[in-house]
Amino acid sequence: MTEQLVNVHDLVGRCPFATSQKLLAGKWSLLIMHELAEGPVRFRELERRLHPITQATLTRALRQLEDDGLVHREVYGTIPPKVEYSLTEVGAGFKTVLASLETWGNQYIDYMKAAGRM
Repeated sequence: MTEQLVNVHDLVGRCPFATSQKLLAGKWSLLIMHELAEGPVRFRELERRLHPITQATLTRALRQLEDDGLVHREVYGTIPPKVEYSLTEVGAGFKTVLASLETWGNQYIDYMKAAGRM
């Protein structure tokens, strides 16, 4: 029997883990989703909160999350222009995942401290 290698990209849209991994693959994706979980945030405020992220990196990450349907970009017709980012309905469903990640992350931090690794 020959074993066929499966390309992870072929599983996107069929496997929930591969799909989630693809959506959150960016270095900043989780942190951006975390910052938007509490409500709309303006670009400069996001940039400040995520320091040392660069403007170009934040723009690229937000565009990808917007293209994936997780983030909504609202442009207000003011001078100077005001742009706010928020989670879409499907993006807001990620809040429970963020809460679970926070719980697990804190448990792991405790483990690392107890093991003398921090």
